Amino acid sequence: MSGATTSWGITHSILDLDENQILYLFSTSAQVLAGVYGLTLTGFVFFRNELSREEFEDETLADAVESLKRRYFTLLLFITALVLVTFALSNLAISSESSGQTYINILLINCGQAAYATSLLTIAYFIFEVISPKRIEVASRALQDRVDPTHGSKTKGNLEEFLRNYNQIESLLVESGQSYGITSYSSPQAKAPRRTSNSRLAEVLARNERISKSLFLRLRELITLRNSIIHGADPVVSREIVTTSQDVLDELKSAIGYEP
Repeated sequence: MSGATTSWGITHSILDLDENQILYLFSTSAQVLAGVYGLTLTGFVFFRNELSREEFEDETLADAVESLKRRYFTLLLFITALVLVTFALSNLAISSESSGQTYINILLINCGQAAYATSLLTIAYFIFEVISPKRIEVASRALQDRVDPTHGSKTKGNLEEFLRNYNQIESLLVESGQSYGITSYSSPQAKAPRRTSNSRLAEVLARNERISKSLFLRLRELITLRNSIIHGADPVVSREIVTTSQDVLDELKSAIGYEP
């Protein structure tokens, strides 16, 4: 695209810029972009801390929040790379202005301004992604699609049966965790002891070889799915996941030696 516009600009230029205008244009663009990027980065740091606070106050948000953090971090890396490329093109455009190579100069001007506009648009997209009021709901639906990809099929599973199995699994995890003395913990911010998350309890059992790694992974998926349903995912499950929840419940009972 830049090559095509450069070829067109050599013979049919819309704007004719002198050396001073080009120097001012790219120096100003770089300064504006640096300021916008710095403000975006600062705002993201504060917002990430807010996400961590929400996660701490409600352990069922852990999977959705971690998913959002990974997504935002990836977007921020992309924006950072794009901004650095824009700065490099701006410096090259300024440095090559007096070289007399018309085609190279026009190519750098076009590429530099295209990168500048793309950077601003990408930053704007990132900001709207971060402040979206439905970010937790969107993340929860994405997690549900990953854990239970067939939940949208015509043959639905019994949500009540799934939750009943999950509640029994949760009770077994809490009961098993008591033997390790980590069922609850206190924090300076909490007015009362806060129960350890189900994911953490399952991890403790796995690390102490009370359950197998495969069982731990299936427990994590069930925990993720249940939490995603709570926070905005479709309140439906597939027949396969209902069957899986029953199998996991039976295997967990066997692994910890549960006797009714």
